[in-house]
Amino acid sequence: MDYAYYPGCSLESTGIEFHASTKAVAKELGINLIEIPDWNCCGASSAHARGHWISLALPARNMAIAEAAGLDVAIPCAACYARSKKVELEVTESEEAKEKIEEIIGRPYTGKSKARNLTEILHNDLGVDAIKAKVVKPLKGLKVLTYYGCLMSRPPELACDDIEDPVMLDHIMTALGAEVLQWGFKTECCGGSLTACRPQVGLDMTKKIMDAAKKSGADCIVTACPMCHSNLDMRQDQLSKKYGAYNIPVYFVTEMMGVAMGMNAKDLCINRHFVEAESTLGKIGKTSEGGEA
Repeated sequence: MDYAYYPGCSLESTGIEFHASTKAVAKELGINLIEIPDWNCCGASSAHARGHWISLALPARNMAIAEAAGLDVAIPCAACYARSKKVELEVTESEEAKEKIEEIIGRPYTGKSKARNLTEILHNDLGVDAIKAKVVKPLKGLKVLTYYGCLMSRPPELACDDIEDPVMLDHIMTALGAEVLQWGFKTECCGGSLTACRPQVGLDMTKKIMDAAKKSGADCIVTACPMCHSNLDMRQDQLSKKYGAYNIPVYFVTEMMGVAMGMNAKDLCINRHFVEAESTLGKIGKTSEGGEA
């Protein structure tokens, strides 16, 4: 299974855990990720505010390089995926847009190369049975909440999962042996994009999610969005100083897959989290009374 691989800016900075665990898990599963040479920022954070065409041209250049190699693009970051999928649809639905974008980037891009969310590839192309077959350390005894956030489920035309009740992360975590708890916040916005311009609004949005997580009795939250991960992980210290203790680890789905496949937590960069996340893994294989699960 060969894919062009677009890590994007987040996975080489604040989301380095996602980058490390994605590469490790892909190798174990036989997924060949070929990093796009000389890739550029997709502009997800700010390009759309600078202009319509630059917001399309930035992801189009990466997609065009992958298309020249005859590969679809595996994209772990939900924001990068959304921008890349947007330009794919633009060039396939509008000849005018296609010509304008090709003029800007100086190379052909027809939309034949498809933007694929990594979670979608794991769930649909590989399949949960293949994932389950690689599990050597089932995550039994671990109660998890899956969190999709905004960009994996909105807008509808870009979503790779059910927009009201996405389930791909749920299915993957169940295949790993974890107990997936149900809650009403799996697609709520975490306020990550507001932390700089409207910090209190963003913090209030994060608090609602973390309050619901605390009430659920979950051991941890599992996501596939680096912005959501960074926000929910980083802001708990701020919440604790203002409202009382918040201490719920937030993992990337690929980190959990790596743990279940027997990989070392430090190799997956789990030791780099803001909220200490290694000790929670000690609950794996234990019952609520402390016995073996």
